[in-house]
Amino acid sequence: MADRTPWSLSGALRGMFAKKTIDAETWDDLEDALLRADFGPDVTDAVVSDLRAKVAKYNTTDPADLQRMLREGIEERLARLNPTLTLSERPAVVLVVGVNGVGKTTTIGKFAKFLRTHGRTVLIGAADTFRAAAVEQLATWAERAGAEIVKPQAQGQDPASVAFQTVERAKAEGFEIVIIDTAGRLQTKGGLMDELTKIRRVLEKQAPIAEVLLVLDATTGQNGLAQAEAFIEHAGVTGLVLTKLDGSAKGGFVLAVQEKTGIPIKLVGQGEGINDLTGFTPHVFAQKLVG
Repeated sequence: MADRTPWSLSGALRGMFAKKTIDAETWDDLEDALLRADFGPDVTDAVVSDLRAKVAKYNTTDPADLQRMLREGIEERLARLNPTLTLSERPAVVLVVGVNGVGKTTTIGKFAKFLRTHGRTVLIGAADTFRAAAVEQLATWAERAGAEIVKPQAQGQDPASVAFQTVERAKAEGFEIVIIDTAGRLQTKGGLMDELTKIRRVLEKQAPIAEVLLVLDATTGQNGLAQAEAFIEHAGVTGLVLTKLDGSAKGGFVLAVQEKTGIPIKLVGQGEGINDLTGFTPHVFAQKLVG
C-alpha cells in the first residue's frame, strides 16, 4: 500500500533529525527540503550557511542541535519585522488588496470575524463594484461575521465613492474598524493601480489609512508573489495576509515572502472555517514548521 501522506517540511526534517549524526548527506537533504518547501534559493542558502557556521562554532554533530538551531534561526528571521496590526485610530481604516482568486473576499469575512471576536465593531465597504458576485459573497460573509456592510448603489459605481460612503457612515455611527474590499483585475493593471490611488486619496481626506493588507495565496508560492508585484510597488502595502497555509509543504514561502518584500506578515489563514484567520506569531510558526 503506497503512503498517501502529503509531503511536509516537518515530516522530511523528522527523518533527518532522527539520524545519529550530522554528515554531508544531512546538509544535502536539508537544502533539498528547504527548497521543496518554497524557501527559495536565496533564503535557503542564507539559512544553510548560517547553520553550518553555528554547527562549526559549537562543534556539534548532534542532529537535535541542528533542529533547534534551525527553528531558532527561522524564528529570529521572521521576528525581524513587527507582525502587530496597527488599529488604534478610530475609525481604523483597512484597505485590502490582492489579485482575484487569492481568497480576498473570504479573508475579509474572516478578518471581520477575528475583530468581532475581540469585541470590535466592524463596517465593510464593498468597493470591488464591478463584480456583483463579489459584492453578494462579501455581504454573506459580513452577515456570518456579525459585521455591517456598505454596498454599491449600482454595479460599476465608482469604487472610491463606495469607500467614501463607508468611512462616512463609520464616523457617523461610531464603528471602530472599517475594512474596504478592492478590485483585483490583473488585465488592466495600470487602471487598477490608478483606482487604488484614487481610493486612497479619497479616504485620506476623511481618516488616516491604518493598514493596507495584501492577500497572498500561500499555495501559489513565488508565482503568486510575482503576480502581486504591482500592488507591492504601488499600493503602499503595510502588511501581508497569507491564506491557505494549511500544511507545511509551502511553509518556507512565509519566510521567503517576508525577506523578499520587507513587509511583515500580519495574519495567516490555515483552513476554510470562519475562525481560521489568526494573528501571525513567529515563535509558534517556527515551532510548527520545524517541529
